[in-house]
Amino acid sequence: MPNPFLPLWEYIPDGEPRVFGDRVYIYGSHDRANSDSFCDHILKVWSAPLNDLSSWQCHGVSFSTSDPDYIKATDESAPDKFLYAPDVVEKDGKYYLYMYVFYARGIVAESGRPEGPFKLISHYKARKEDEGDDGVFNDPGVLVDDDGRVYIYYGFERSHFNEINPDNMIEIKEGSLKLHMVGDRDDEAKFFEASSIRKIGDLYYFIYSPKRGCRLAYATSKRPEGPFEYRGYIIDNGIDYPGGNDHGSIANINGQWYVFYHRMTNKTILSRRACVEKITILPDGTIPTVEMTSLGFEDSLNPYRITPAEIACVLKKDAFITERDKFTRTVSNIKNGCVIGYKYFDFGEDFSSESMILSLKVFGTGCSSRVRVMLDDCENGEEVGVISVDTHDGIYSGRLKNVTGRHALYFKVEYTYQGDFAGDFDNRSLFDLESFVFQK
Repeated sequence: MPNPFLPLWEYIPDGEPRVFGDRVYIYGSHDRANSDSFCDHILKVWSAPLNDLSSWQCHGVSFSTSDPDYIKATDESAPDKFLYAPDVVEKDGKYYLYMYVFYARGIVAESGRPEGPFKLISHYKARKEDEGDDGVFNDPGVLVDDDGRVYIYYGFERSHFNEINPDNMIEIKEGSLKLHMVGDRDDEAKFFEASSIRKIGDLYYFIYSPKRGCRLAYATSKRPEGPFEYRGYIIDNGIDYPGGNDHGSIANINGQWYVFYHRMTNKTILSRRACVEKITILPDGTIPTVEMTSLGFEDSLNPYRITPAEIACVLKKDAFITERDKFTRTVSNIKNGCVIGYKYFDFGEDFSSESMILSLKVFGTGCSSRVRVMLDDCENGEEVGVISVDTHDGIYSGRLKNVTGRHALYFKVEYTYQGDFAGDFDNRSLFDLESFVFQK
């Protein structure tokens, strides 16, 4: 399943992956395609069997602030109480959902099943002096340690830590508040938000969104309360791609480690979709930074199957992915000089052919253009052919040099008008790309 790995109409950012039993679950916020604000008043849960990561199932709404029981219990009106960045942990056969409700105190809900639905328990129980973040508990990340003790990490622009009473999972222990889990630093790795915590062997991994960049950073410690040593970035999903800050975490699935994150669509930071990349954790505990790709759970993409254009992982010069309707998403706003990239296709080892055909399905905008097809690098890579695109909707094909092996693929788009008014086309949308396929 390539990126984004959920159905292309679903918007789940801030993903916390959790393996329970024989399934992996993704818990996150819920965005909407045409929203003017982050998140929603509902949370949804998706899961897949560990032996088939291409079969994601929607379990529906797991929690809602428009539920009458919630409104009655909290005396809060639902429309203004959007749910942000949840986490779920299991303790003694029950599953606990920790949530940040926008401009309200943090809450905890429970269920007998990992997919929910979850029933509200209460707000966190804490003395004022024991809670950070004004009791909001922004973007909570929770850990049930091997000895049964429970810890919560949270905060906005300043990281916080508390221990939770494991007997009720809602009571903040007196005297447990700690600040600055990665130090009170003032550089690009300064803590911003999006706390997530994992224990791997005898190391605690604190994963977070740093102050600058579309990145996930991490720090490690031998103790759950720290101090944590900053180690670097797991992923930077702002390289050659439009986006805001990131939020996600890591999970081990069938012996392979993955980082789950989100990226932006619809030319806004308010419509985010879940993505995943394979990572490696080295013996010294470091995680080498991985690039953002189109692969998701796949090892390679198949060029001989129809590829949705929207799985692009490189978008340069104003191009963006947008939802035209529930069935159609395109790379849009493609202007002169735009680059659309995909990593990575495996073309196989067929040396018998001298050429191959590439077909592009496009929505025309009244401009003629050409698409230069590049391998491995959009500037200095090998150009294997050019496809001419006319002014109207259609499928445009061209013959390319035969390609073998595994490659990144780039489409570099140029307008073809060369008259006196050519400069007027620099900011003109040339076409929208829906999909493409290679043929031999």
